[in-house]
Amino acid sequence: MNITDEYLRNNAVYAERFSGPLPLPPARHVAVVACMDARLNIYSILGLAEGEAQYDDLEQQLAASPVIAVPTITLEGDANGAPHPEPSSYASKFSGKYAHRTIEGGVGHNLPQEAPEAFAKAIIDVDAFDRG
Repeated sequence: MNITDEYLRNNAVYAERFSGPLPLPPARHVAVVACMDARLNIYSILGLAEGEAQYDDLEQQLAASPVIAVPTITLEGDANGAPHPEPSSYASKFSGKYAHRTIEGGVGHNLPQEAPEAFAKAIIDVDAFDRG
């Protein structure tokens, strides 16, 4: 059986068993070039390893979408082309002090690299939330 046949077989098994939620990224070292669709887990579809077992309990907790109690600033670039919800739709997920900032100036998805000053300021400001 060649690797393509193996991936196709793994895909059939995945499709038959899939019930969500999606697992962590794979631990196996392989590059997969595919159209990104956040609703699908290409690694599981191909039958690749699903994350690291020592984090299974944490993954289960996160899958429940718990309320985040620590002070938080969420950031988004004004040129982020990825589909994403409006910040107001997830604001209720934060019970601690919370703010959202849209970083302007053609900033995309990689804020630490594209807007390092704004990113660093958010870290400094969120640290000050506890002091203020």
